[in-house]
Amino acid sequence: MAAVPPTPPASPDPPPGDGTAATGGYDDPAHRLGLALVCAAAEPALSGVLLLDLDPRLVDPVARLFGAVLAGADAPPRPPLVLGAADREEDLWTRTRVRGGEHGITVRTEPGPLVEGDDADGAPPLVVVPDLARLGVAGMRAAVQLLGADVVTVERGGPRRTVRPRARWLAVCRGADVGRVSRHLLDRFAVRLSVAGLRLPGPGEALAEPGAGAAPEALLAGLPPAWRSAAHRGIRPVPVGDAAIGRARELLGPGAGVRRELALVRLARTLAALDGRPSAGAEHSDAAARLIGVAVPRGAPDRPESTPEPPDPVPGPAGPPGTLPERRGAGGDGPPRTRDGDRALLDTGPAEGIGTAPGAAPSPAAGNPYPEDEPAAVRDTVPLSGPRRRTTGPASARGTVIGTRRATDLRDIAHVRTVREAAVHQRARRTERFTVSPVDLHSHVRAAAPERVLVLLLDHTCRGGTGDGNRQEVLAPFLQWAYTSRATVQVIEVGAADAADELRAGTFTARSVLDPRVPGALYRRAGRATPLAHGVELAAQALRRLLRRQGTGPVEAWLVVVTDGRGNVPLRVSHTGRPAGEVAAAGVEDAVEAAARIGAMDRTRLHVAVVDPGREPYGDLPYVLADRLGAIVVDGRQGPGAEAAGE
Repeated sequence: MAAVPPTPPASPDPPPGDGTAATGGYDDPAHRLGLALVCAAAEPALSGVLLLDLDPRLVDPVARLFGAVLAGADAPPRPPLVLGAADREEDLWTRTRVRGGEHGITVRTEPGPLVEGDDADGAPPLVVVPDLARLGVAGMRAAVQLLGADVVTVERGGPRRTVRPRARWLAVCRGADVGRVSRHLLDRFAVRLSVAGLRLPGPGEALAEPGAGAAPEALLAGLPPAWRSAAHRGIRPVPVGDAAIGRARELLGPGAGVRRELALVRLARTLAALDGRPSAGAEHSDAAARLIGVAVPRGAPDRPESTPEPPDPVPGPAGPPGTLPERRGAGGDGPPRTRDGDRALLDTGPAEGIGTAPGAAPSPAAGNPYPEDEPAAVRDTVPLSGPRRRTTGPASARGTVIGTRRATDLRDIAHVRTVREAAVHQRARRTERFTVSPVDLHSHVRAAAPERVLVLLLDHTCRGGTGDGNRQEVLAPFLQWAYTSRATVQVIEVGAADAADELRAGTFTARSVLDPRVPGALYRRAGRATPLAHGVELAAQALRRLLRRQGTGPVEAWLVVVTDGRGNVPLRVSHTGRPAGEVAAAGVEDAVEAAARIGAMDRTRLHVAVVDPGREPYGDLPYVLADRLGAIVVDGRQGPGAEAAGE
């Protein structure tokens, strides 16, 4: 695929503006969102919109609003294409059709959902990414190729197709997760703004019912007529003066980069065209900066000197009524108020994804459209490349369940969520029997199935030996392998002082070694009990679940056991939670017996290593455990270079 930088497209003449696009109202997130969507719809060079810290409950309403802005009031909006972690390139760029005809069955390759709507008439297609941090490699590559490109050539599976991308992209990401996203991908989104202040609509408004499809007229009612016309017909780019370019560079700073400067200048040009101005000046660069949340120095002009000061707040473009509620009082910028008789919604706070450790990275400054510039979590070095996946079956039925969403077909139905949704509406439906409507159906959202897995079994009670100081150095080769191969990491902890139950092993799963819980687990304080047998049993269960999935299981897995072999909690005690008399060697014997189950597994994909901390007495116990595991032994006293083969 080859992409060509965009050139200004020919469009109809600019509509007569009312002068409100570049003035005031930027304290209201609803106004900023409405104006940003209009600019993205009117200007093909602003095809990517990234919303930071959007309430997950508002993703669907905002996507429907964007679709209505693109389609206009005279046509129904197109169904959006939703991209997630499990999408594959062969499902996005091409589509295989099997048809039965007079001469038998024929197989035909047609354009996929990413390019099939580019040559069609009507409104531009809409691509929605509910969580940019969890977008798969195929989706990230597609965004880099399509966003901002004037021409894209697709060559896959034989057919060759050259298209002019028309699709608009709407992506959502938490500000705390932006540090894990590629800067190369983030720079493709020309319009970026923080919308943490948005709230769900009140009762009776157009978007109050999650499953209700509000009419485009209701969604667009609050936008000025000139904006609606510009979003539907497009605008003719106006000239950009040197003052606007210089002002954009001054606002962004010297190290902003060319893409950010171009995005800000194009946004300023679009705002000038919406206002009906013949050219874009410095005041439009200030207005564009205020729109996306870039700090503008006090005293900077936000409008020409000849333009009179409008009253504050600006009436009119204060947000689409019926879509996003008016949260400002008539007196100015006051706190959000509730209507008389309405109960205030409980603020649940920002959404937190499964597997994200609290406090993993410092929160970026509120309203900053470029949170990746601040010190935050480390990111992958090559996020746009990944190992080849060997998968079978539908993509939606693979991987770990990380949530639910409204179903589009009858595959992989989330039964609990479906029944719960149906139960909410039983009284309103007034049926004699429990009824499930199609609008109640929800399906699972799954993360991509891992290709490689690292299982770490850490015995914290073996700390204090001669090899205690270099535990991270000994594990460095395995952690490096997990990082470079994008392996999922499962950590099983035994004998931690802060364990929830000292008689049982604890476990957690991390998406990669970059998860802050992984290095934190290497240096926990030692406790009293060592349920080593239970830890080995959990490792065997995890590996059995992974390796028994034919076609979708990992191609390679490593089990690394760091222990001195001195288990003092029998397996029965870990299962029941009740100590029973003297232990003697029962804990060690149960651990060796559990290790034998791992030794009998398929060794074509599984590799096992035991790290010996070198503690005395009973220094032979790690070798006994390695013998039953069929593992190699790494000498933890001399660093990663000392290895001895074990049976």
